[in-house]
Amino acid sequence: MTARAAGRFITLEGGEGAGKSTQIARLRSWLEGQGHAVTATREPGGSPGAEMIRKLLVEGPAERWDGTTEALLHFAARREHLRSTVWPAMARGEWVISDRFADSTMAYQGYGHGLGRAVFEQLYALAVGDFRPDLTILLDLPVETGLARAAARRGTETRYESLPRAFHEQVRAGFREIAAREPDRCVVIDATQSIDAIAAAIEGAVRARLAA
Repeated sequence: MTARAAGRFITLEGGEGAGKSTQIARLRSWLEGQGHAVTATREPGGSPGAEMIRKLLVEGPAERWDGTTEALLHFAARREHLRSTVWPAMARGEWVISDRFADSTMAYQGYGHGLGRAVFEQLYALAVGDFRPDLTILLDLPVETGLARAAARRGTETRYESLPRAFHEQVRAGFREIAAREPDRCVVIDATQSIDAIAAAIEGAVRARLAA
């Protein structure tokens, strides 16, 4: 089986400790086994310029930025990520899997920080335009479980993890509402399952939605 002429864009979303990195590695391996060329990337980041902005967002004290500043930084990084990594890979016929995309900005800044949908949509139109993921997988799990997992692998990127639990509850509610609003694009998967069960559910969703 050869790679498709036109690439696809798959995003994995979820709160802290949802296990996105593990599942992206599994999904990439599976898609490559199906004959697809795959680029795995992340947000914020995914290109040299965007990685520089990432450090501003994920390191340092929790009070470093307000929600509006965070959203502006995220969309600046996103524009650079798309321009330098995502769109060129898709033009080559590759499938792109991203650890987070714009839904995270809506969940974290829109819901968590109360920025709201109107500002988000204005920034999205400016930085991204009409482009949307072909499929979004939301790995959903209780906040307490996710934060415990995140603490177990804690490194330098602790800024969001250090925010209050109430913030993370709003983020989880935001993700679930986003998925409910766009069921044709989003699939919610219970991230409390085993790694193998989650991977199988993701593969099933990709087969069903994208005929991989």
